[in-house]
Amino acid sequence: MRRLAALSAFAVAACAIRAEAPLPAGGNCHAEGLERYVGQVGSAENGAFILRESGAKTLRWIPHGSAITMDYSEQRVNVRLDLQNRIEGVTCG
Repeated sequence: MRRLAALSAFAVAACAIRAEAPLPAGGNCHAEGLERYVGQVGSAENGAFILRESGAKTLRWIPHGSAITMDYSEQRVNVRLDLQNRIEGVTCG
């Protein structure tokens, strides 16, 4: 239970990560090459790298089993996490 609460707190805080590096015009997400993060820990540091490399304006952490909105945003990168807080996949939208 304690682990779930910690993961939930991390996920909520991580959803607010924004890029600090200059973004390409438009801020549209490009997921090419980001599959190299699969299997790595879902950390703020990895989230910042993914956000910068994708060119997206926002990052959305998706903890395992979470419900998410189905709205599509070209300016968002999604990072799906497994039960061990490891990255399962990185997609745009």
